[in-house]
Formats: sequence, C-alpha cells, structure tokens
Amino acid sequence: MLEYAIIKKLSAIVGKGNLFTDVVDNICYSYDAMNQKFIPDAIVFPSSAQEISEIIKLANSKKFPVIPRGAGTGFTGGSLAVSGGVVISLTKMNRILEIDQNNFTAEVEPGVITYDFQKAIEKLGLFYPPDPSSAKMCTLGGNVAECAGGPRGVKYGVTKDYVIGLEAVLPTGEIIHTGTKTIKGVVGYDLTKLIVGSEGTLAVVTKIRLRLLPKPAAKQTMLAFFQSVNDAAESVPAIIRKKVIPSALEFLDKSAIDCIRDKINETHIKIPKHTNAILIIEVDGKKLSDEVKSISETLHEQNVIKIFVAKNEEEQEGIWNVRRALSPVISSIAPKKINEDIAVPRDKIPETMRMIEDISDEYDLRIVTFGHAGDGNLHVNLMIDDSDEDESKRAEEGLRKLFKHVIALGGTLSGEHGVGIAKAPYIGLELSNVMVELMKNIKKTFDPNNILNPNKIFYSRSKNG
Repeated sequence: MLEYAIIKKLSAIVGKGNLFTDVVDNICYSYDAMNQKFIPDAIVFPSSAQEISEIIKLANSKKFPVIPRGAGTGFTGGSLAVSGGVVISLTKMNRILEIDQNNFTAEVEPGVITYDFQKAIEKLGLFYPPDPSSAKMCTLGGNVAECAGGPRGVKYGVTKDYVIGLEAVLPTGEIIHTGTKTIKGVVGYDLTKLIVGSEGTLAVVTKIRLRLLPKPAAKQTMLAFFQSVNDAAESVPAIIRKKVIPSALEFLDKSAIDCIRDKINETHIKIPKHTNAILIIEVDGKKLSDEVKSISETLHEQNVIKIFVAKNEEEQEGIWNVRRALSPVISSIAPKKINEDIAVPRDKIPETMRMIEDISDEYDLRIVTFGHAGDGNLHVNLMIDDSDEDESKRAEEGLRKLFKHVIALGGTLSGEHGVGIAKAPYIGLELSNVMVELMKNIKKTFDPNNILNPNKIFYSRSKNG
C-alpha cells in the first residue's frame, strides 16, 4: 500500500485522470499471458520521458518498485508487479514520430502497436520484419524489452537487429540517448543492444529509432503436409542446405493441427488423411519461382504428402491468421498451459522433436509443439491440470529434462519470450555463476536501489538439479 503522500505526488506528475489506485482498476494490470496475478498498488499513464523521470526519482526517494508495461502479451511475467508498487503503462505514448524515407529509419514511441506500424510503413514501400504472433496487440516497446522475434527471424533476424537508437529513462531518473542515426557508430559500449532484451530491468524506453528495409516485391506462401513428424523436421535443415532461406518456416505437430483443424477448414484447404505435421513456408523477393521449385523438390525428397501453394494474398493471409490463432486456441484445452520457447540449432530439430515425444510418453503429458522451425525456435506447450499435484510434478520433471537436453545440444531456454519470473528458476542451467554475477552487477550499476522491475530474471530459488 502506497502512502497518501506518494499518491498525491504521482497525481501531480501525470494528472488525476492518468492515475488509478482502485483495486478493481489495478486487477486489469495484474497479469499477462502467463496468467499469474500480482496486483500493483497503482497504475500511471505518463505521456513523456520527463514524467517518467519524475516518477522514477520519486520511487528512488520513497523506495517503491516501478514496473514498465506495454500491452501485457508476454508469456513469462516480465511486466508483473511481483513486489507490488507502481505499474508505468506506456500505452498512451503511441505516436509514430518520424518515417525517414531517405535513410530508411523511423522513430516511434513505445506504445505504438507493432501491426499498426508495419502497415503504416508498408504504404510507403518500406518493411519492418520482426513479426511476433501477437503483432496486432503487442507494442514496439514491449518488443524491445523482450527482443521479440516471430516467423520472419529465419531470414531477417529479430528486434535487436533493427533497433539503432533509444531514448530511455534510467532507474535513477536520468534520461539518456543511445545509438546513432548513422549506419556506423562505434563510440563507447553499445548500450542500445544492452537495453534491448533486458526485460524492463535496466531502463524505461521512451523512444525507439528503427532501421527499415525496402518492402519485398512479392511473396509466396506454401503449406506442406507430412505423415511423419520426423520427415517434416528433417525438411527444415534440408531446405537450408539447398541455400534457400525462406522468409518464414513454421512447424506444427499433430496436436497443434488438431487444435486448429476447424480454422484450417475455414480457409477451404483440405488436410490430407494421416497428416501428423505441417510446415508453413514463405519466400519473398523478386524471383520466387526458382525458390518455390527448389523447396518443392526438397519436400518431395522428404516424403511430403501434399503441397498447397496460396494463389493470392487473401489465401496467404488466411494461412497466417490460422497460425496466429494457434496459441490462444490451445489455451482452452487444459486448465494450465506451460508455454516454453526453446531454441536449438536447426539441424537438431529432428532430435529435439523425438525427445519431446519421449518426454510426453515417459511423463504421461499432453504436449503441443509448434513454432519457428526455420531458426530452431520451438514453442513447447505442456497442457496440464495444475490442481492435480502429481501431474504438475511430472510436468516439472519433464520440463527440466527437456531444458537439459536443449542446453546439451547448444540451444537456449528462451528464443524470444525472455526469462521474467517463469524461467528464472532455471537460468543456472544455461548461464554460469560468473555470468550471472556479472549480469547482477550490471543491474546494480544501472539500478542501485533495485526499484525498476525487481525480482525478474535472477531468482534466489534454484531448479538447476
């Protein structure tokens, strides 16, 4: 509970209409897609870096936590007020400030919806590749905090590859500007890249300068149906070996297909009998026929049952709308979804899929797997009843086994969702004690009073055994 004097000062900073302290209002900001609830003491809606600076200076003076928040679409609890305090909602800072067509850059505020930004620049013949499945809801500021990826990562990379500069408020209240407007710039440490992906623990981002690309001249979307999960998985490195880099290469296992079968049927695409895996493949550029031919030949070498090629933009969008609907749909098939986003080297996907099937059998767990196979990033969803203590225990044991397998293959516990609170207990599986201590010291340098998004990423309780 915040003191009345603090509430009064917050109101003076952002205005009475931009401050909420009622529990009913605060509940709306107590959870994200992870679905754990931590009710904050207050919500503020600032409109400038200066207001955020004043809020943070007050927090340092009175020692209460502040938690930056975008749209709340994250899967790891990164924007939750686990220690109470004040949530800084950045949704009202939602302007596209500049689109520079001479230098292929843009400057935006953090509350801009990713999809809205993509459509605005595409009208000018420009292209912003990072494309998380929640693009129609999530914000660019949240994407920066988590270093969001999405299907196009296989060809174009992820958010950190497009952020060239930031305006940000430090946890001590100072406003800084990082990066440059130029293509090259190597003066001092790269604080831009340090802040991107830091999950709101090192700074509150208030402006983002992004690198843009020319919009691809054309694109072609394909669906490939397989009877064997292994054949589908083996197709991923096989396509890349042919020196073809799709703009997207997505994988769906049978459980995922079953969840969205009705939605696929709505697109009038017939799923062949005995289909146990699907690849969604997209290529873009100017001359696509050779790439489509090469991919089709590779798929046939891998025993594909059928290949469907979208005939127009409407069919392409229909395929992607089905893919985007997958994560919300599977949430309805069990009381709890443990959503993991492991990443392994592409050529280790077949082995990893076999391991996931073994874990499902060994621990008697329902597991739905899909994801960005082109860059090795798989979303492994353990569907459980968390009121069943035995099933919850089996899920934890199976998850630990999966994580150890992923690390042994040279992979990572998180390809794009981040650590937050969900993966914090497992961080020691991937990072050495020396690395963890170094990161903690960086956090302490930025945030000596530990007021900015505390108790995230680093966690006192360990599950490294």
